[in-house]
Parts: sequence; C-alpha cells; structure tokens
Amino acid sequence: MSDTKINKNNALSFSTPSVVDQEKRNFLVTATACTGTIGVAVAAIPFVGSMLPSERAKAAGAPVEVDISKVQSGTIFTAEWRGKPVWIIHRTDEQTAELAKHNNQLSDPMCEVTSQQPTYCKNSHRSIKENISVVVGICTHLGCSPTPKMQAGGDMGDNWTGGFFCPCHGSKFDLAGRVFKGSPAPINLVVPPHQYLTETTILIGVDAKAEV
Repeated sequence: MSDTKINKNNALSFSTPSVVDQEKRNFLVTATACTGTIGVAVAAIPFVGSMLPSERAKAAGAPVEVDISKVQSGTIFTAEWRGKPVWIIHRTDEQTAELAKHNNQLSDPMCEVTSQQPTYCKNSHRSIKENISVVVGICTHLGCSPTPKMQAGGDMGDNWTGGFFCPCHGSKFDLAGRVFKGSPAPINLVVPPHQYLTETTILIGVDAKAEV
C-alpha cells in the first residue's frame, strides 16, 4: 500500500493521502451518488407515467365539434368520434317526407329500442333538426361499415328511397338509420349524443335538449 509505511519499531503508520488520490476519491463518491439518483429517477418514470392519462386516451373520449355549413342537401359527411365514423346526413325535404311512408317495412320504426338514440331524437325523423341526422356508421349486426346509397332506385331497386346498405351480410337502413325487416342487423343504427352550438356547428359526444 502506497499510503502505509513501516517504521523502525515495526509499527504501522498511515501517511496523508496525496492531493491526486484525494481528488480521485471525491470523484468516485460523487459519481456513485449521481448514478444512484439517476437510477431511482429512471425507475420512477414508468410509475409516474402510469398515473397520467395519455393524450390519445383523452382525445378518444373527447367531444368532437363539426362544422356542417358545407354539407349540401342530399349529401352525407363523415366525422370521427371515439374512433368511430359518424355520419352527418343532410336530407332533402323529399327524403325526409319519405321516412314515414315505409314504416311498415322497418323492424323498429318508432325507435322503441331506447338504447339506440337519445330521447330528443326519438321522433319521426330521428334527429334534432328535421332534415339533418347524426348516426354512427357501424352496422349493428357484426360491426361492418355500411355503404351510403343516398339516391332512390339504382342498383337497390325501384322501391329504394335512399339509405344505407351493408354489403357484408345485406342489412339495409333508411336515411334515419332505421333497419329494414329481414336484415341480419337486429336494431337501428346508433344516434350518438350531440347538440348544436350554432345553426351550423354540432358538438358530438355531449347530450343536449332537442331545442336549437
């Protein structure tokens, strides 16, 4: 040992460490302490992170504001809420008038399955505003996405007045999202909670009164 000497009386004696040795010792002590602190901090990161909801998780359940000012009569606009397609259907006056004419062809024309729409949309047009429907575009059979068939007739047949067709298993819905009899889908499409912030702005995900 460089710091230990044997004197003439065979007794051990310890000399004062050199300046260089003392600096090395100080460095090692400091480095060890810092490493320990960093290790504790790194280990705590997953724990702290687990207590904080991610931005994606918060966004997934947040209400969605939609500007419908450019959705022309007779067309459909698709928004997204909670990862689901939500259709904003702007019916013409003629399309809305047709809704009551095929009630006898529907499984639930009067919206008796209350879980499928808010109470303020349990009416003949299934919406807050008479000509504008808001429905989740997911088939209630196996979760497929139906295809909009807005125009009357065409490849849907002469009796078709507009609506949605699910090509996966053949379910049919009218322009209020009500299911036709004989479809594999057992119930109407879902109407999500929503409200009008202005005449042309809808907030999807928040319940409101029927009045605008």
